[in-house]
Formats: sequence, structure tokens, C-alpha cells
Amino acid sequence: MKSTITSITGLTAAVLTAGTMGFAPAPAPEAEPPEAIVLTGVVRDFKERTVEGGHPDFERRPNLGFGHYVGNVAEQLDADGKPVFTGQGFKVGSQWKDGQGRNICWRLFDSSRGDVAGTNRGSDPGGIQSDESFRYWFRDHPQHNSSRLLDLTLVRQVDGSYVFDSNVDELYDARGGFFPIDHQLYGNSGGDGPDHNFHFTFELHTEFIHREDENQRFTFRGDDDVWVFIDGRMVIDLGGVHEAIEQTVDLNRLGLADGEIHRLSFFFAERHRTQSNFRMTTNFEMQSVELPTVTAAYD
Repeated sequence: MKSTITSITGLTAAVLTAGTMGFAPAPAPEAEPPEAIVLTGVVRDFKERTVEGGHPDFERRPNLGFGHYVGNVAEQLDADGKPVFTGQGFKVGSQWKDGQGRNICWRLFDSSRGDVAGTNRGSDPGGIQSDESFRYWFRDHPQHNSSRLLDLTLVRQVDGSYVFDSNVDELYDARGGFFPIDHQLYGNSGGDGPDHNFHFTFELHTEFIHREDENQRFTFRGDDDVWVFIDGRMVIDLGGVHEAIEQTVDLNRLGLADGEIHRLSFFFAERHRTQSNFRMTTNFEMQSVELPTVTAAYD
């Protein structure tokens, strides 16, 4: 599959080569930003736990019930750039918030900034069976999943931000939610409820230039599990099987080097046969990197 990817404005091949981990100086942006950014990642399809060959984590109810769970994935990505299951998490009672009242990752809480602490409702691994079962959420394996490439188009808004919203995008609005592989790979989930392929993950790796004076932010709203990492460090933790929840990360609180290239890695899972929502918002330009091979070939 040949994917069209919008480049970061003014980003040269030499800068990309030198700036793999975000330490190369970057050129100033041009005056006219692109009207849209196309990001390409990998979607992996799974069978639910109740069918032959099913994965134990899909359609699994956490011991403490459905809801938002945090702390079950390590703060740092592993050497392969993948999230690591720890099982040391807990169910969220109330959200951690910044001084503007926006939901934030509990790991970024800083009372000196006016943040408000959330609450813990009890330890629970969030419906994930083990580190072995979690390992294949974001790795191809013929016994566990089938994969293909997937493009997301983020459209520039009047305020300069870029948004992909499954409730607005023409294709996904017609499907009634974020269902990118309906009738594909393993096929629709079957059973009671809407006729969709409900059990899949999505992995996306991007690069961007950090500019302190632009107050850069990244926001995600959706369900189920979502983890976002910048330069390998977790900045959004929306684990668990839950309704649509939102978190925002303000890049200026991360201590990133100004004017240099950094990496944002995004991991998503849809694990329960009810609904699927996906809204990604950012006010900085991103470019896809590291497109892997996949198990399904699409022209």
C-alpha cells in the first residue's frame, strides 16, 4: 500500500536522519501550513476471548468493572518502542486536572502548576490478563492478530489546530463510529449489537518540531485504552474498557528542547462490543515514521 504522508513543513531528509531521537536543530516553518496531515499507522485485528483462537483481553471485564484504569503500563517504552504491561494499576475515581480544568495524565501531576489530584478506587490490571497477552496487542503474530496499514487525515481548523474526529469524518460518521476494519481481516465481530469489527488495536509513530512559543498541546478523546508517549515517556494514560474520556498534554510542561525534533508514539485499543470513538487534536504538525510490514497486503 502506498501511503501519502504530509511532511513537516521545511523538514529536510538530512534533518530527519540526524534527528532520529529529537536532537537535531530544525528550520523555521514556512508561512502557509498544510490544510491536512495524513498519518499512517498499523491496525491489528483480534478475535474476542469467547471464540476459538480468541485473545484473552478482548471482551474481558475488569474485576472492578468497566471504567478508566491507569498505571498498568510502564512510564517508559521498551527497547522496541512498545508499551510494557506492569499490572500495577488502579481504577480512577475522579480525574487529575490541570489549572485550566483539563483532564491530564496522573503521572504529570504537579501541584505547583495548580493541578488538582484525582482519586484511586482500588488496584486492578484493567482487564488485561498478563504481560504475555499484552505483548501481542502491538506486535504482529499469526496466532493472535492480523494487520494492515491505516491512514488518518487530520484537517486544519480555523484556530490552526489539526483534528481527526470519527464523529465528523465522512467515512466514520457513516459507519457510526471509529470502525476502520469493518468486514476486513478477521471480519465483523458478530453476536448481539451493531454489526462492526469491534476488536482491534492501532499503533502510530510520528515526529514533530517543538516550539515553546506556540503553546503546543495534544488532546485525545475516545475509548477504549489509549496511551501516548513523547520521546518514550508516557504523557496520556487512558487505560481500561470505558466510555469516551479525554486527556490533554501541554508540551511546555515536559521540558522538551525548543526547535528540535521529538517523537510522539500513540497506542489505541478497542476491546468491547458497544461503541468506538476517536478524536485526536493537536496544534503542531506531525509526520509518520517507521512504517512496518503488515500481515495483509492492500493496494
